Amino acid sequence: MVCGREQSYAWPMHLRASRVIAVAIIAAAAASLANCGRIAYAVVNVPAHVGWYERKANIAYGNESRQTLDVYAPVGAFNRPIVVFWYGGIWIKGTKEDYRFVGAALANAGYVAVLPDYRLYPQVRYPTFVEDGALALKWAHEHAAEIGGSPRSLFLMGHSAGAHIAASLALDPRHLRKVGGDASWVRGWIGLAGPYELEKRIPLLDEIFREPYTSADWQPLLLVHEHTPPALLLQGTDDYIVRVKEAVHLDEKLRAAGAAVECHIYDEVGHFTLVSALSVPFRAEAPSLQDVSRFIDRIVGADESVYLPCPYFPNLD
Repeated sequence: MVCGREQSYAWPMHLRASRVIAVAIIAAAAASLANCGRIAYAVVNVPAHVGWYERKANIAYGNESRQTLDVYAPVGAFNRPIVVFWYGGIWIKGTKEDYRFVGAALANAGYVAVLPDYRLYPQVRYPTFVEDGALALKWAHEHAAEIGGSPRSLFLMGHSAGAHIAASLALDPRHLRKVGGDASWVRGWIGLAGPYELEKRIPLLDEIFREPYTSADWQPLLLVHEHTPPALLLQGTDDYIVRVKEAVHLDEKLRAAGAAVECHIYDEVGHFTLVSALSVPFRAEAPSLQDVSRFIDRIVGADESVYLPCPYFPNLD
């Protein structure tokens, strides 16, 4: 690793041979089905059906049909860090069931994972899906003890559009205040391939993000302040949906504000690979889970002495 830029890493040697063979078969199947939509999600979720965790599904955090969440907790969890994860999908699609592999990965790593659904366009526009995120976070805070977590160790995490939700909640305290919450609840936040300089480059975004709101409301880069909680930014160089410069520029802006931020750019890693690397068959593609775990453990352990900057990329604009 040079200045926050990383290569993929090798498989752990302690895996049993039978597990390695099974994973190899799943990975081979995934490779051949990578562009097959629902089948691809089924493949990355196969290993998530086993593990030392308990799953409670479809818990209501609001009155709307999509205001439900799933909880993944290590067996016997008590006072563990809680990670609330929002999936992506351009704010128009997605379901928590597709990301069971994320919940399983976090629970097997020792955290309580909360995966909410949220309302999507065209049913709603900005900022409603962020407000749904605030309600889910409030639920996690209020129910922390009963799900085995600690209300003092709440982390936000998201991929793509979900990273935008996580960033919005971490950087803009208005959303939590609106639902009776408090920004102090957030111990840290983690963004995977987030659109932090969100620009309305396609007509769809003109419909989702519209008046009376402006970029000053929905662009995370413009919401940075000195009291921002610690951040972990993960990005792949082969991401053709979200530009590398979005993570780099947010990293720079956070540092300038005096906020604690750690940034990792993974070589030859694409948009979805960044999150699918949390699934057992794809752990060799990117150290996403390893970096997420180290970040959370460092914050919980109150050791915030090492924060890696994004590497230098010329001609980002």
